[in-house]
Amino acid sequence: MKKVVLPLIAVLALLFPACRKTEGAKKFFVAFSQCNNAEPYRAAQNQLMEKLFQEKGDVQLVIADAQQDNSKQIAQIETFIRQKPDLLIVAPNERAPLTEVMGRAMAAGIPVICLERDITQPNYTTFIGADNLAIGRMAGQFIVDSLNHKYSKPQGKVVEIRGLLGVEAEMERYNGAHDVLKAYPNIHVVHEAVADWLQSNARERMLEILRAQPEIDVVYGHNDPMAVGAYLAAHDLGREKQMIFVGVDGLGGPAGGVKKVMDGVLAATFYYPLCVDKAVEVGDQILRDRSFHAEKQYILQPQLITPDNASAMYQKLTF
Repeated sequence: MKKVVLPLIAVLALLFPACRKTEGAKKFFVAFSQCNNAEPYRAAQNQLMEKLFQEKGDVQLVIADAQQDNSKQIAQIETFIRQKPDLLIVAPNERAPLTEVMGRAMAAGIPVICLERDITQPNYTTFIGADNLAIGRMAGQFIVDSLNHKYSKPQGKVVEIRGLLGVEAEMERYNGAHDVLKAYPNIHVVHEAVADWLQSNARERMLEILRAQPEIDVVYGHNDPMAVGAYLAAHDLGREKQMIFVGVDGLGGPAGGVKKVMDGVLAATFYYPLCVDKAVEVGDQILRDRSFHAEKQYILQPQLITPDNASAMYQKLTF
């Protein structure tokens, strides 16, 4: 059985009959509305979900890529609703725009797992995510400790590369860090830029920042690709050794944030669980046990990754 990644809603309609039956045997149809396949974190979610559902042997997984477009994601979910999957999993692109259509899926009697990004109303069977506020606070404390080590007191200049504005993860990673940094008046966030989670955008924004800011001590990217993009911009101008780079996600594999810590590109990253293993565990129970009542939310915990534990985490997280 293979994953099907669908860029077009029309293809979903063509594939649906095959999702319901295979050689007369019952197959569960699981639909996954992914906000954006292009981000490495999202691609890793897709890969792990495919692997885990494939191991079940009787689940047909269909993945639709919203390409970071709210209207497209809403239309794809509307198509899924008409197809009546046994389980709908949604990683919302943004909180408010996806709330109503997910409520319609619930009203249609479809169990809904809200994956990793919450929405403005609890229009889901269960929410599975990680603690982004804790990540922000951990990042803030790491910045304080790093500057304290560099200057023997907490002072310095920080650049922050933010994700897609309006997304809960972005807001909490921002607020958590500033909850910590506001206690240190000599630590200044000298520039904030929005790069929409994308490495290429972060590289462009960072080149602009470097030309305007002669002194930078720390760059805090709300995900690893943006932190790496900032590093590449600094490297382009021969300034990468003047500052450290901190990211979030902590993906395994040769292109992931853990390897970037091992390679010295990032000083640290914060492991943000893919949440997929829990989603498959809970989703499988929903599919097979009508008496099962999922908890309204499952919150997973992050972890700091530095050169001290990066190798061990790399082995653990690479699949």
